[in-house]
Amino acid sequence: MAFSDIINNADSEIIPIIPTDESDFQKDLSLPEILPILPLRNTVLFPGVVIPITVGRQKSVQLIKETYAKDKFLGCLSQLDANIENPLESDLYRVGTVAQIVKILEMPDGVTTVIIQGKRRFSLVEMIDSEPYFKAKVSVVNENPVEIGNKEFDAIIGSLKDMAIKVIKLSGNIPPEASFAIKNIDDPIFLINLISSNTDVSTDDKQKLLEIDDIHERAVKLLEFLTKEIQMLELKNEVQTKVKSEMEQQQREYMLHQQMKTIQEELGSNPVDQEIEEMKAASKEMKWDESVAEVFKKEIEKMQRINPASPDYSVQSNYLRTILDLPWNVYTKDNFDLKNAGAILDEDHFGLEKVKDRILEHIAVLKLKGDLKSPILCLYGPPGVGKTSLGKSIARAINRKYIRMSLGGLHDEAEIRGHRKTYIGALPGRILQNIKKAKSSNPVFVLDEIDKIGSDFRGDPSSALLEVLDPEQNSTFHDNYLDLDYDLSKVMFIATANNISGISPALIDRMELIDVSGYIMEEKVEIAKRHLIPKQLEAHGIKKGQLSFPKKIIEILIESYTRESGVRELDKRIAKVCRAIAKKIAFNDKYVKKLSPESLHEIMGSVKYLKNKYQGNDYAGVVTGLAWTAVGGQILFIETSLSKGKGNLNLTGNLGDVMKESAVIALEYLKGHCENLNINPEVFNKWNVHIHVPEGAIPKDGPSAGITMITSLASAFTQRKVKNNLAMTGEITLRGRILPVGGIKEKILAAKRAGIREIILSEDNNKDIEEIKDIYLKGLKFHFVSNIKEVLDIALLQQKIDNPKKIE
Repeated sequence: MAFSDIINNADSEIIPIIPTDESDFQKDLSLPEILPILPLRNTVLFPGVVIPITVGRQKSVQLIKETYAKDKFLGCLSQLDANIENPLESDLYRVGTVAQIVKILEMPDGVTTVIIQGKRRFSLVEMIDSEPYFKAKVSVVNENPVEIGNKEFDAIIGSLKDMAIKVIKLSGNIPPEASFAIKNIDDPIFLINLISSNTDVSTDDKQKLLEIDDIHERAVKLLEFLTKEIQMLELKNEVQTKVKSEMEQQQREYMLHQQMKTIQEELGSNPVDQEIEEMKAASKEMKWDESVAEVFKKEIEKMQRINPASPDYSVQSNYLRTILDLPWNVYTKDNFDLKNAGAILDEDHFGLEKVKDRILEHIAVLKLKGDLKSPILCLYGPPGVGKTSLGKSIARAINRKYIRMSLGGLHDEAEIRGHRKTYIGALPGRILQNIKKAKSSNPVFVLDEIDKIGSDFRGDPSSALLEVLDPEQNSTFHDNYLDLDYDLSKVMFIATANNISGISPALIDRMELIDVSGYIMEEKVEIAKRHLIPKQLEAHGIKKGQLSFPKKIIEILIESYTRESGVRELDKRIAKVCRAIAKKIAFNDKYVKKLSPESLHEIMGSVKYLKNKYQGNDYAGVVTGLAWTAVGGQILFIETSLSKGKGNLNLTGNLGDVMKESAVIALEYLKGHCENLNINPEVFNKWNVHIHVPEGAIPKDGPSAGITMITSLASAFTQRKVKNNLAMTGEITLRGRILPVGGIKEKILAAKRAGIREIILSEDNNKDIEEIKDIYLKGLKFHFVSNIKEVLDIALLQQKIDNPKKIE
């Protein structure tokens, strides 16, 4: 709304905007039949309302002056389009308001302003003339009165007053005195017209209000417009308040920053300048190359140009801190005392001779040459054999820093190479993060569980490791965050894995593979005595002399309560014993200081694992084989049973496809060479063959049981005994050749534990036996064969079993 109290003319005559007699406009007027018509732009005149109008068009000026000189009455019609300079009859609305000229004001700038008051509504009957200005016949339109005492209408008028006052309060452009004027208007029709004239709606909407004959209906429509206007004003004020609050907060922070800056300058301690100076001073102490120094100089100059309040400042600061924190060309001095290194390796780990020899070889070459790219070793073998802890021992032996990084479950390539620094929260890859923690560029870096790396839509971390683990490339390792080349060639990388079959061939090609196989009984006993038992006694607060583990007790723990190649489960069993004894000591209960089988059984309970023992040769078709598992080697039995039938072959025992194929090959070979064993070919069509491998709950697969199956079938069909205390492993072909298999050391250990004395192997496995220490081979006799005939000649005795079947 826009209200004014008075308009003061040049003669100091006071012209009231709100008439003294509010209902004066409702009185009957004596109007001429033809009225001059004044087109209005962007405004609608309502009866009773006094408004000022600026007259600019020459026709309008002439009309005003001539009318003012006569009876002062004219008709006001609003234009449909305010942009039309010279409107025609078709450009005007048909309903308007009869106005009386109150005063004409000539302004100093030559503009004519006329004060007019609306009197009555009219409708255009006929346009008589358009020159020199519009003249028309008009018909007065009367208002439809409202019954006196209409409560609904009175309520609407009250609401209009309240809402008009609310609009005045919400709007900053209306003087507060307008509220007083609204409150003191008694005539409802004048109130409606006054509010309609000044409400902030379009000219079209005002014209719609003017054309409504029924006062009650006009009031309801006006109420609707005021409601929308209040909603818009409230929303506008809410937005302005919010923006103002934010601006005030920003201005406040700016002022505080400026004041703080001034105070710090006065004290001579600007933290931003101080931080930059510290970085520059630190950079002078760095041992980096010129290319890195040049990049650092550019980046710190860039940082000086950034506003400290900007988020980019902290990003740049973190980047420069990372560059400064990295140990560029900082190396620890290696200890070249070979005897000391060997003693440390032996002290920390029992066995693992291949790994120890390889480390000592590396130290020896470094001692002689003074410079050598570090080897990239991959220790693979079953869990619990000490692969991970060996890395820490190597670091101690050669006096280097130690880092361990677990790769199990790693899916994102950025974990290796880092994110670009433009990303929010970007960091270097874990390779450089660990180098930064070590504060040395030549640590022993253990990449644990390298066979358990995953890959998905975020990339393939194993491919990113190709650069890290390639001695020809890692001297210029590129991290995405650092965006500089970093030399990793002096880092001794040691990867660990349980199964190398899951590692990509390209990655395997870059590493030196060292097989860390399981321990035999004697080695486990020594490891327990030297390392595990002292560690657990100390961990449980048991003093020396309060508890001892005889060798026999350790052997029982290993054989009856663990089944593994390593010693991790054995460590847990020893810890359980220590906890039980610690409890008795704490309660002052009596206990046996020197453990016995009885006291061990009381603590550990029933035997958990039964020892796999050789079961004799009393049955035809039962042969002992050797298998490799994730927890080491073990023996297995192949059983063949014959029953009357049509020559069907049944295989049971949860066998995999490869193992099933081995059984089929074995049977077909036997059919093709039955005359060598004096077997009637017709029996294969009269007897069903059932091959079973016990422990059916455990999945089994692989080709190494081939020779065991052919021996079992031959024994079943000939009813001949199998040689006593004999085990075998090897793959067979249809031609009868024996092919080599893997896991020989683990299988030999399993055979020794089971009491086997003779083992049949492929002649190509002879090379594997030569690499195994004599301590593992003691008490065993090996038969190296090249074909199935040799196997059967060794394995089958001429003696038949007791009560043999008649197979014919």
